[in-house]
Amino acid sequence: MSGATRSDKPAGRIRRILDRLASSQEDLLSEELRQEAAAVGCTRIQDCHDRQQVTVTGTLRTVTLRPRAGVPALEAELFDGSAPLDVVWLGRRSIAGIEPGRKIIASGRIALNRGRPVLFNPKYELRPVGQE
Repeated sequence: MSGATRSDKPAGRIRRILDRLASSQEDLLSEELRQEAAAVGCTRIQDCHDRQQVTVTGTLRTVTLRPRAGVPALEAELFDGSAPLDVVWLGRRSIAGIEPGRKIIASGRIALNRGRPVLFNPKYELRPVGQE
């Protein structure tokens, strides 16, 4: 029995190394983002519910200008490793520092738009560049 236990340990280590090597870049980034959100004390996006006051963190995947009812609106997709969240600043065409790849912390009340969580005009904090 002790021989089987000894052989399990190296196989377990090798399995973890192989799993890590076989993981996609997105899987690795997702895990890193989930750990960062937990360290900062933010709610995971997948755990957010309609009308809930939340603070979330993640990386902006996309940033686009998309008018809503004739009013300019800057829209961004925030991803924290668990799920995407739309962040919308109404009446804004651009915001310095809000760009794809930038990490932010955003706070506000969740709304559901077509089944997808959205934060309108959130309070936000840009994460320092270079600390990714």
